[in-house]
Formats: sequence, structure tokens, C-alpha cells
Amino acid sequence: MKKILIFLLLAHLSFSQKTPNIIVFIADDWSKHAGVYGDKVIKTPNIDKIASEGIVFQNAFCAAPSCTPSRAAILTGRYPHQLGEGGNLYGTLSAKYPNYAKILEKQGYHVGLERKGWGPGKFENGGYEHNPAGKLYRNFEEFFSKKPENQPFCFWFGSQDPHRAYIEGSGVEAGINSSLINVPAWLPNHPIVKSDLADYYFEVQRFDREIGEVIEKLKISNEYDNTLIIVTSDNGMPFPRAKANIYDTGTNIPLIISWKNGIKPNPQLQNTFVNLLDLAPTFLEITNIEIPKEMTGKSLLPFLKNQTIEHRQEVYLERERHANVRKGNESYPIRAIRNDKFLYIRNFEPDLHPAGDPVKWYSVGRYGDVDASPSKDLILDNQNNFEHYYQRAFDKRPAEELYDLSNDPDQLKNVINDKKYTKSLKNLRSKLNKWMKTTQDPRTKPTKVYSEYPYNG
Repeated sequence: MKKILIFLLLAHLSFSQKTPNIIVFIADDWSKHAGVYGDKVIKTPNIDKIASEGIVFQNAFCAAPSCTPSRAAILTGRYPHQLGEGGNLYGTLSAKYPNYAKILEKQGYHVGLERKGWGPGKFENGGYEHNPAGKLYRNFEEFFSKKPENQPFCFWFGSQDPHRAYIEGSGVEAGINSSLINVPAWLPNHPIVKSDLADYYFEVQRFDREIGEVIEKLKISNEYDNTLIIVTSDNGMPFPRAKANIYDTGTNIPLIISWKNGIKPNPQLQNTFVNLLDLAPTFLEITNIEIPKEMTGKSLLPFLKNQTIEHRQEVYLERERHANVRKGNESYPIRAIRNDKFLYIRNFEPDLHPAGDPVKWYSVGRYGDVDASPSKDLILDNQNNFEHYYQRAFDKRPAEELYDLSNDPDQLKNVINDKKYTKSLKNLRSKLNKWMKTTQDPRTKPTKVYSEYPYNG
């Protein structure tokens, strides 16, 4: 009897410590709108349930507020400026950079994706035979049916929600009470904006519902307990002054991590800083695979295992060319540092419009780095009434911006010229310069390389 009990105990330990599956639920243009983040209007029961069984990060940031470079950073564990053409929207991603999906596949994982993986762009130009996030499947059910028995899997669920375009009025029609939505300070508190936000909420709720469907299949197949689950977004919400901007509205995104067999739930929001390029080395360390030296991300495993109380004290952010919306395919380059007290931004081309040229150049339309929307049209068509909102979203910006987060959490008042911040500003400048130099950022010198890369849109 004693031998049987020992055998059962060892079998249990072997099961609970076996190599985990990995599933990444990644939204397209989602900010921190979910019940777990305190939103009282939106309904996200499946996301909230995962959060209750895992860890929720308050200060998680995408590497760049633009789909292609953000997703490239997640896959490679490298900053976008370390990826050549991969730093641009509609660029390409070279296969020479280690990629966690490829590494796991070589180590015996069943790897695949549904819908939007890396991109948009031309992965063929980088030497890939299929999307860098994995082979494309119609859905999780088809992917799982192709998995050999007892083989771990790595799946990328790339929703297109809540990316635009929206069906106007879909949110209100679905029962979302737009009058209760808290309009951000950087948008007009106007019925058109509230309705637009309700449409955005509707698509977030659809993302949540589809997460629930996949989770149910995991549970039915007895894979849930040993699956590392990531719920996140590639960048912020598709509204003026959000997506494609370095302010928190464009970069501070949801991050929820759960693994029933390997991570103890923690109900408190975690304030340590995380960059999504930290996911790739995390996945490799959790699966006992050596992290390539080329990856500059930092594994989260010590934090997830309560071996440290802090992951990062600050994050570094960037953007290059988003859409082709400036004459000559010009980039709008930004580098920034964000910590618990300040956001410091360096705009390298202050003579250009951050949102794109005022008239259509090649794609999207006027100010094309801001997605077409009722909220955008409201501000542009009523500029005299909404001057402050226009200036914040569309007007040119100075070479440097500094925001005191304790007094200005919405990052609306640039205090770059306030002498009381002289010491802090000097320190932030020095840190940003050091990071750029250490990571071999092309922007340490004048360059036009990002504007010269092909736009594959």
C-alpha cells in the first residue's frame, strides 16, 4: 500500500511539473477596458475569471503602439529598433532573429495560430514560409485535432477585435449603456464619442466571449490546468491620441497571466513594469529552453514564481513609421522612458505631424495615423469647438515632452520647461540615451532608414 501511495505521489508531481502548453490571446487595439481593470460598464466575465486564477499587471506596455513592430517584439524578445524593417508597420520580419514560436516548434511543440499573427506585412520577404507566429489554422479546434498525443502545444489566438472599422451603433444595440461610459479626458465628452466607445466595448466583449469558447475546449480536453495563458493586446485603443502614440493610451495595455499548475493566483494588481518583449524569454525559460543571447527581453518567471518582488522599474518605448501617411513615406520617430513618476518623450521630427499629413498622402486619409472613426471626424469637423482635443491629437509636438504622472495621470500638461523638474529631466535624458546606445538604436545618429524601408501595405 505504501509503495502504491509513493507511486501515485510521484505521478502527481510528474504531471504537475510537466512542460506546459502555451496559449496567447492577443487583441487588436485594446486598452485596459475590462472588469478586472475596474471598468463598470464593459462585461468581460471570461477575462475576469482567468484574472482571478492568475496575475494581473497594471504597468504592462507594448514595445511600440503599432501592430507589426509590437507583435514582432513579442515573438523575438527584441526591441523594434533591433529588428530592421520589423520596426515599421507593413514591414517584414527577418527569420534571422530568434523567434520563440520557431524555437518551441524545433523543440517538439505543436505550434499554430488563428486569424491575425505577426503583421500586417510581408513575412515572405523575411525568409518565412508561413506567418512567424505559426502555421495558420481555421480555429483552435482544427489546430488541436492535428496535435499528436502527449505533445505540448503553443497557440496564438489573434483576434481582430476591437480593431476598426465598427458597425456604428452596434454597442448600443447590443445593450451597452453609452451614457455610463467614462470618456477619457483626451476625448470630448460627447454623445458621438460615447456611442463610438460603446461600439469599441462591443468588440472587446466579443473577444472575451471567444476566449471563453477556447477555454472551455481546453477544459474539456483536460489541458487547462497545464496551460500557460496570456491575455493581452498589441497596442492601445483605436482613438485619437491613443493607438500609434507613446502616451499610456497607446502603450499601456492589459496583461493577464495564468497557469493553474505553475502560478499561484494573486488578486492584487501588480505594479511592477513589464514590456511585452519579456514574453518570449519567459516562454522559453518556463519550458526549460535556453534563452538566445540575441533576446533583450527579461524573463518574467522569477516574478511569476515569487522569487522577486519587482520585474522592472521602468520601460522604454518607441515608434517609427506607422502608416504611409506623410509625403515621401516619412516616419515619425519617437523614443521614450516611462516609470512610476514620469513619462519622458523625445520626438525626433517635431516639424512633422505626429498623426500624419493634414491631407491624404497615400493611405487611410487625412491625419492617417489616426484610424477613421466618428470620434476623429467629430474633432476635425468641429475644430473651433474642440481646439484642445485637436491640438493634443493632431497638432505638431515639441522635440521633448515630460509628464508628471502624480499630478497629471492623463498626460495632458507638458512640463518640459518647468525648472522644478530639471534634475529629474536630466536623469531621464541620460537613461534614455544610455538605453539607445546599449541597444544599438539607429536613432543615436541622424538616419532616414525607416522612411526608406518599403511599405508593403
